[in-house]
Parts: sequence; structure tokens; C-alpha cells
Amino acid sequence: MKVLVADDSGIMRKIIIRSLNSLGVTDIVEAANGQIAIDKYKETPVDLILTDWNMPEKSGLDVAVEIRAMGSKVPIIMVTTDAQRGQVIAAILAGVNDYLTKPFEADDLRAKLDKFIVV
Repeated sequence: MKVLVADDSGIMRKIIIRSLNSLGVTDIVEAANGQIAIDKYKETPVDLILTDWNMPEKSGLDVAVEIRAMGSKVPIIMVTTDAQRGQVIAAILAGVNDYLTKPFEADDLRAKLDKFIVV
């Protein structure tokens, strides 16, 4: 399984990657903002996208909208510190499959991954 992790915080990317590694996921593509995430997605097919909501250049919502506009069905999980109802609805309408609220434990991430891909 190949996962694209998009977050403008290098520390948060490391935390997510460490959590993925603990679940046996080692094929990971990193992006430091939304535009890089879209560019990397175009270059490298992935099985899952974990994207932060708030990022420079393009937000996680922008990432979801653009990837869905390409016709992609890849599962997208929004990672956010603020899962307000309005944001969750906007994310679902944009094609996000699920969300994960920061901070999270590896078990929380495992539960989300299990919904979409067998790890």
C-alpha cells in the first residue's frame, strides 16, 4: 500500500508516518502543502491520501476537490484539529471519505485504514 501524507507541519508528517510505519505501512509519499500533494499525486499513484485541512498554497479541501475532478476514487482522509460539523459536511461534499481528528492514536488511524484498505 502506498500512502500520500500531506501536512505543512514537518513534525505532524513525522507523527503520521511513524503511526503508519507502526501499522506496517512503509511506502509513503510526503507533501509539505496542498499544491505539492496534487503534483505528487499526478506523478505517483497512491492507494490512500491523508491530508491536513489547513495548508498553504492549497488546503486539504482543495486537494480533495482537484483529485476528485481528475476522476479519482482514491480514499481521502482529512486530518484536522477542528472537526466542526460545517467543515465535515464541506469535506464530504468535496469527496473526502473520512476524517481523523488531531491528536490521534495509532489505533484511531488503524480503524480509519481498515475501512478502506486492508493493511
